[in-house]
Parts: sequence; C-alpha cells; structure tokens
Amino acid sequence: MNGKLLREGLTDAAGFLGGALLGFGLAELAGFDLFAKGYGAGSMAAIVLVGVGGGLGVQLARRLANRSSRTK
Repeated sequence: MNGKLLREGLTDAAGFLGGALLGFGLAELAGFDLFAKGYGAGSMAAIVLVGVGGGLGVQLARRLANRSSRTK
C-alpha cells in the first residue's frame, strides 16, 4: 500500500512540476513576466499559464501512470 501511495505522489509531483515549467516557458515566450512587480495583466496571465500547465501536467502524468499499470 505505501509503495503505491508513494508512486502516486511522485507521479503527481513530477507531472505538476513539468507542466508548471512548460506553462512558465510559454508565458515567457508570450512576453508575460511572472515575477513582475504588482499584479498587472501580464503577471496574471503568467500565473494562469503556470497553474493551468501544472494541472494539465498532473492529469497527463496520472493517465500515463494508469496506462502503464494496466498493462502489467
């Protein structure tokens, strides 16, 4: 049981980190500054991209993990 929970937690963490970094990269390419002073439109857009990227990364990682566990 503990091994399964650890694997699930690490999968979620890796998916979130990868997705958030991808969202950060897309925000930078689009010219949005995540670390700008205040909460301007560009900063908010970057925050949204990082959050959405993290969430999508978790979902993708879970689907890939479930797919690989079903084939075993």
